[in-house]
Amino acid sequence: MNTAGTIDRPLTHDPKKQAPMKPSTSELAGSAIEDVTTTGASDSRQNRTREMQLIPEALARAHMHERLREAERERRAVRLATARRMQRRAERASLRARRALAMAVMQ
Repeated sequence: MNTAGTIDRPLTHDPKKQAPMKPSTSELAGSAIEDVTTTGASDSRQNRTREMQLIPEALARAHMHERLREAERERRAVRLATARRMQRRAERASLRARRALAMAVMQ
């Protein structure tokens, strides 16, 4: 089967083995405005440094760290509330036991 590849499904993914791009016949050679296509594109490529490309990752990482700290604070607050509730329950049980002991001693 000798079918040519398409843009979506090239015959090979190796750029060296792909056919070179041919200029279309409808466009005149050199018809593009020089400073818009060439200069603007190269300037924008130079401005997109590795740090700029990693900014979204850094923002996501900072956001996740903040969410983790918030979740840890929430867990600590829940544990503290539970501990206080258990302490009050233990104090009430202790008072009931004292009363029961006092009643038993009095009779």
